[in-house]
Amino acid sequence: MRKAEIFGETKSGAPVHRLALRGGGLRLSLLTLGAIVQDLRHDALPFPLVLGAETLAPYLGPMQYFGAIVGRFANRIARGQFTLDGASFQTALNFRDRHTLHGGPEGSSAQIWQVDAHEPDRARLSLEMADGAMGFPGHLRVTCDIALPGDGVLAFDLHATADRATPCSFAHHGFFTLDDAGDLAHHRLHVAAEHVLAVDDDLIPTGALASVAGTGLDFRQARGVIDAPIDHNFCLATAPWTPLRPVARLESRLSGASMELATTQPGLQVYNAAYIPTEGYPGLGGRRYGAFAGLALEAQAWPDAPNHAQFPDAILRPGAAWEHRSTYRITPR
Repeated sequence: MRKAEIFGETKSGAPVHRLALRGGGLRLSLLTLGAIVQDLRHDALPFPLVLGAETLAPYLGPMQYFGAIVGRFANRIARGQFTLDGASFQTALNFRDRHTLHGGPEGSSAQIWQVDAHEPDRARLSLEMADGAMGFPGHLRVTCDIALPGDGVLAFDLHATADRATPCSFAHHGFFTLDDAGDLAHHRLHVAAEHVLAVDDDLIPTGALASVAGTGLDFRQARGVIDAPIDHNFCLATAPWTPLRPVARLESRLSGASMELATTQPGLQVYNAAYIPTEGYPGLGGRRYGAFAGLALEAQAWPDAPNHAQFPDAILRPGAAWEHRSTYRITPR
């Protein structure tokens, strides 16, 4: 196994390591905190492809989700409450003091993952989540294989098992940028989805599907992404899992670079960083991130799925395995 360098320490003094990966024209820096992709570069492009920080401190504060694997349930659970097999559960509230976001304040993004393997172009990290952690039932084990297999591809393979029925949805929460302009003004996005989930003022799904036709969320043809705030789940499929298939394409008219996302997941949360919470922390290369600095493309289960029987099933049961594969293919031009 390759050696990793110390990147910093958490507030409790736990060391955070940084792993270096290289392959297929890409270079990646990976943190054991939250399985965070701290930096991503393409050999043919002179700028970072993700938003990140040069030091650990921002990841312990306002940048806690930047580049992380979020879970055990990505996105929101209304009021942090759900009923499963006749039992009621209350999970930790960390979104507007009313709802659970990304598994709660001590979800997978806030944990130190174990390094199980580290090769030149790939690494495997794992995490044990205790029964009752953040209010969720079941002892859960999740592994994340992150690889640079070739041709500009960044690949995530996640696998989870649990000893009790539990909501399960882990997602990569990277913010991508394909030029060095400082915002997404030159970017265009295509998403293969005809519907998004309708949400209330707290961004909690109402249970209804809304057509994208005639709205600012219609990305069936490529269009810009900064006309208005976007933080919505695009409905890619009604089954909880599908074969790997392309679902979205991001491109920059300034650099000519593009990125294609393929996934097995039924949902894609698109967040254009309209309210990016950096509080003055410098990003990679000393840049100061502001509104619309990067685009999050989070392949995942539909948000609040445990409270909507009509949504794709997001419950992991004992004896079964939850699996997620997503690939991001970057093409310089």
